[in-house]
Amino acid sequence: MDKILVVGAGLVGSVISGFMADLGHEVEVCDRHPDPRSARAAGGRSINLTICERGFAALARIGAADAVRAVAVPCRGRIVHGVDGRTSSQPYDNQGSAIWSVSRNELNAVLIDRVLSRGNVVARFDERCLEVDLDAPAATFERADGEVVRRSGNRLLGADGARSTVRLRMQMVPRFDYQQEFLDQGYRELRLPAAAHGAWRIEGHAIHVWPRGRYMLIGFPNRDGSFTLSLHMPFEGEISFAAIETPRDLLALFETSFPDALPLVPNLVEDFFSRAETTMVTVRCAPWIWDDKVALVGDSAHAIVPSYGQGANCGFEDCSVLADCVAESRGDWRRAFERYQRLRKPNADAIADLALEHFHELRDLLGTPEFLLRKEIERWLEDAHPERYRSLYSLISFSQVPYAEALRQDKKQRGLVDRLASIPQVRQRLEGAEVRSLVTAHLEVLSGQELQLAH
Repeated sequence: MDKILVVGAGLVGSVISGFMADLGHEVEVCDRHPDPRSARAAGGRSINLTICERGFAALARIGAADAVRAVAVPCRGRIVHGVDGRTSSQPYDNQGSAIWSVSRNELNAVLIDRVLSRGNVVARFDERCLEVDLDAPAATFERADGEVVRRSGNRLLGADGARSTVRLRMQMVPRFDYQQEFLDQGYRELRLPAAAHGAWRIEGHAIHVWPRGRYMLIGFPNRDGSFTLSLHMPFEGEISFAAIETPRDLLALFETSFPDALPLVPNLVEDFFSRAETTMVTVRCAPWIWDDKVALVGDSAHAIVPSYGQGANCGFEDCSVLADCVAESRGDWRRAFERYQRLRKPNADAIADLALEHFHELRDLLGTPEFLLRKEIERWLEDAHPERYRSLYSLISFSQVPYAEALRQDKKQRGLVDRLASIPQVRQRLEGAEVRSLVTAHLEVLSGQELQLAH
């Protein structure tokens, strides 16, 4: 068996280490940050993530799914807050399906703990990757005490995030394609504390959204009754991070735009001004592999904006697919890496596009009557024709259908939702014979097209 050097012990680095160890390989995983289980790591980046079915499917394979659920909160829909304080509930579907909100720090601690329970995994923390030798393969690290060490393996996996040192070295290779696109918006984290005895002060099993056009507030529940809030705004402009220079500016924004949230965040000013805004970037690159020596996984290969909640899920799915490719290749790592890239690259591109689209949907459309009607129609279609229709959100979050296939199916189905949404008083007519006949005919046409493609 081979020795695998993994650069990055974050979420994806932990998971790919578990997969490689379970295949019998010796794994050494190194990270610039402290051990996520230590007190020193508690003050790090803590924004919540959401884990869905495809993410849990990968975690289950390394025995971590139940442990992750134990530190997460199931959310069965969104609650949208209007400026007037009124709220509307938007379930993800009519079956009670949930995505799970979890703190990044807690998730990372659980994953590394599970992975290190294996006897063939060694972790090195507080080691910053300085440079990478693709051909060896090997990497040079600077330890916390200033000592520089070189670590090597038979294979090297880059799981060191959107600002990957491994990918940076690969960018120096001829014909390496690289593109990054920053949104003109960022976010700052805020905290909504729990009520007495750890109770939630707003509905706990939901994602809360305050959409306001060019800016928005999003809340994710935590097990202790608190919420992690993200204030999304442009960097520049009339309503922007640049425009908020004083506590008075911040309070004025919340009084006019988020009046129902203001009483819930007593440390608003302190939280806001103690943090810098975080940027949101989409990274696309190719190739993800170098010879039979190096491969990129997770954000190192394909960072996406967080709006769809798929960053971790996509990365975990990378790990699962790569592990299958390695197992099936029977020691032919070149074949394994090439197949992994061929399978995952189109899907990474698809979810990157969908995440950008979903960001604008959350910010601009979420509370509009047109959006609410479309979601109601989608849920009705899923109930009436469960074997022939699934919404895009369901395909992404509550199935393991590849992202690219989910996008393809959605493009074919949008015409049906468009047509139903254009019918006057369609809510009252959904159960009528006219609408049911229209839907049946449309779905039969789609099924016929699928059969033609299959042949």
